[in-house]
Amino acid sequence: MITALKLTFLLLGIGFCYRLQHSDTNEETRAAQPSKYGSLWPLPQKVQISEVSFKLSRASFQIIDAEQSFADPTCRLLQDAYRRYYEYIFVGAQTHKSSSNKRAGRAELTELQVRITSPDTECGGYPEVTSDESCLETFSQLVYEDEYGAKSINSTVISDFPRFRHRGILLDSSRHFLPLKVILANLETMAMNKFNVFHWHIVDDQSFPYMSQTFPQLSKQGAYHPYTHVYTPTDVKIVIEFARLRGIRVIPEYDTPGHTQSWGKGQKDLLTPCYSGSEPSGTFGPVNPILNTTYDFMKRFFTETSSVFPDAYIHLGGDEVDFTCWKSNPDIQKFMVQQGFGDDYKKLESYYIQRLLDIVTTTKKGYMIWQEVFDNGLKPDTVVHVWIGGESNEEMGKVTGAGYTTILSAPWYLDYISYAQDWQRYYKVEPLNFNAQKKLVIGGEACLWGEYVDATNLTPRLWPRASAVAERLWSAMNVTDTTDAFNRLSVHRCRMVERGIPAQPLFSSYCPSEYKGI
Repeated sequence: MITALKLTFLLLGIGFCYRLQHSDTNEETRAAQPSKYGSLWPLPQKVQISEVSFKLSRASFQIIDAEQSFADPTCRLLQDAYRRYYEYIFVGAQTHKSSSNKRAGRAELTELQVRITSPDTECGGYPEVTSDESCLETFSQLVYEDEYGAKSINSTVISDFPRFRHRGILLDSSRHFLPLKVILANLETMAMNKFNVFHWHIVDDQSFPYMSQTFPQLSKQGAYHPYTHVYTPTDVKIVIEFARLRGIRVIPEYDTPGHTQSWGKGQKDLLTPCYSGSEPSGTFGPVNPILNTTYDFMKRFFTETSSVFPDAYIHLGGDEVDFTCWKSNPDIQKFMVQQGFGDDYKKLESYYIQRLLDIVTTTKKGYMIWQEVFDNGLKPDTVVHVWIGGESNEEMGKVTGAGYTTILSAPWYLDYISYAQDWQRYYKVEPLNFNAQKKLVIGGEACLWGEYVDATNLTPRLWPRASAVAERLWSAMNVTDTTDAFNRLSVHRCRMVERGIPAQPLFSSYCPSEYKGI
């Protein structure tokens, strides 16, 4: 998926889609039936279908810059995408019966021309929330094999754009360390599903795998292992560049003041000492919000991370802060009196968050936070991430009604698993089912928290369940037919399997090209 560039595809005047008549062996056929939209996923905004088909030959087909394109021939982003999708097109494909048995004399499609319509190609830059989006992925989904084994594509015109600008996946690399290979494989799969944001929940209570160059002791003391279970500066650069070439933003999350037990192992006096009566208990709570040294540390730390991660935003967490330790600490009790906070520890949390936002502002970054912080008061330019309350229609109404830009995740916690086809529950969610300023909702994220997920089961648990969220965030509001979605998603799932992704089945079925294992 190319989000950093403004693309117009020219298929020799043919267009972008096709109509397929499926054979009994091309998809999960024991349950799925052919869709008039073939296997397009997520479904484009408009599709005009033709019966005219063209053949493609590996020897002669090429993806090139159009003559009137503003593209630089040396643009790595484009050239990498051309090579990648050429291989996707000519790897084994689903077998489809053509609507006509008269194959003789079919015209051959020899080129896919890509036209860059803006002089500002952004080729060397990073994707942003405002980037225009057009997709080579869609073209690759249009190619099929007929019953003779020939690669084919039908003449169709697609008008396409995403319904929401922010379409993300959250992965948690703290509760279980995720090897670099696993992260990259899921970035590749995100591009196949037109997700454009990787929300990297990189650290938490359990471990601190991010290797800070300013504070190397954080990972030395806080990671599960200081050498094998860390992300080096080179690892982080690889993730960011791999994502960039697929039009995916990387937004890191450093959650404070709670969820910080691993931080305290490598940074003395950062966490609050807890008390049992009048004596320290030997345990520690959230970040200590009353010390100037806390904010000195945060300024240096976020100055570093802001230079490491090029995206315009950073996620600051702010959720699930347990006030018990703060309440037990006599120094914090005195501070509460001095500030006039009384016994309202939410005001203390808000005090900390406001100072943290001021620090991040100096780094020229925008900030996202979980919704609890909204309840305590926020700066007006904060992006609020809603995660509590099921579909959270009431909460979404409150947040947007207060004028905040909003992201939805509450109905899309994929770490909750159940028997049968739970993807349908995620698919049926309507993100704008509330009465307020709906234009302030920029999108949503599917979240896969890591308590019970590591490299062994992350990918099949995530896909194709997350694909349901992808279509909800990309396609038009009226695309709600779960039967048609099942038919298309079944084939799309087999396409992911064919590309080497161990996406789990939707139901009893098979794929023509089964997953080969490791």
